[in-house]
Amino acid sequence: MVARGALERLFRPEVLALSAYHVADARGLIKLDAMENPYPWPEEVQEAWLDSLRGTPVNRYPDPQAGEVQQLLRQYDGIDESMELLLGNGSDELIQILLMAVARPGATVLAPEPTFVMYRQIANCLGLRFVGVPLRADDFALDGPAMLDAISQYQPAVIFLAYPNNPTGNLFDSHWVRQIVAAAPGLVVVDEAYGPFARSSYLPGLHEHEGLLVMRTLSKLGLAGLRLGYLVGDPAWIHELDKLRLPYNINVLTQRSVVFALGQQALLASQVQRILEGRTWLHEALSALSWVQVFTSAANFITFRVLGVDASDIHQRLRQQGVLIKNLHPAGGLLAHCLRVTIGTEQENQAFILALKRCVS
Repeated sequence: MVARGALERLFRPEVLALSAYHVADARGLIKLDAMENPYPWPEEVQEAWLDSLRGTPVNRYPDPQAGEVQQLLRQYDGIDESMELLLGNGSDELIQILLMAVARPGATVLAPEPTFVMYRQIANCLGLRFVGVPLRADDFALDGPAMLDAISQYQPAVIFLAYPNNPTGNLFDSHWVRQIVAAAPGLVVVDEAYGPFARSSYLPGLHEHEGLLVMRTLSKLGLAGLRLGYLVGDPAWIHELDKLRLPYNINVLTQRSVVFALGQQALLASQVQRILEGRTWLHEALSALSWVQVFTSAANFITFRVLGVDASDIHQRLRQQGVLIKNLHPAGGLLAHCLRVTIGTEQENQAFILALKRCVS
């Protein structure tokens, strides 16, 4: 058994203070906790995908720049040719690369909170100071004046704005986003992980703001298992960040699979539409419950607060009925008494609502 003293001699205090990212065991459960696309590809599409993988030279290293993938992403998102892309093994790797690049003594990372936990987690791991600015308590909107004050006080190297925000699901007011970008002394990263469901993007305005970067992922489109994220911005930023990217970070099977998937745009669009319809249905069903406060979502999940009952108890009762959602209550603060449910299939959504009603019957 390794003694604690040995760990403390070798590992940085920031690492020892962290908790590992926890993923709940979902075996045997209706899985509505991780914002995944619930729809698999039809069998004929799966067969075509497998055919596309035949002959893949797994004995060779992949294209280090994933050039074909980059070109297809440009077409898919309509990315201006004056901008460059950096691909990551999921958005998490891109966040890590960004923060490694600015991790000089005294550097600060800023974000409104609650938000995606990896901004704080990776910043802390790298020894950066992380400053969270609370969202407004009533509707999770940006507190614009507080953000601007924090920018003035801390002069952050990087500001993260999740758009829509996770775990709250809302889009931030464009007026305040523009103010933040204009006031930022460093980079502003707009994280559009849920862009397909928001129908709103800052990609078209990249050329207007030198320090603005947009980060996206294919995970929420139904390709979570492939782990592909991408960062878009001015070539000068991307060139420097690319120096920190590990070689061959996008494996050959992911590259081939993404090329195939981006050729299935009608299928991807139809699945997004089904999720949007499910979001509307689920929002209305939750709103009909007198003991639930529902927050508007522009993502593929809905966050809601339970009133007069214990959120952790509701979470456990749902699990006992075979439904797994995300318990946000332990985070406390603005997320007290809150739960988050991913939009599932029609049958999964109905099963969730039925189970939720049983929790208080």
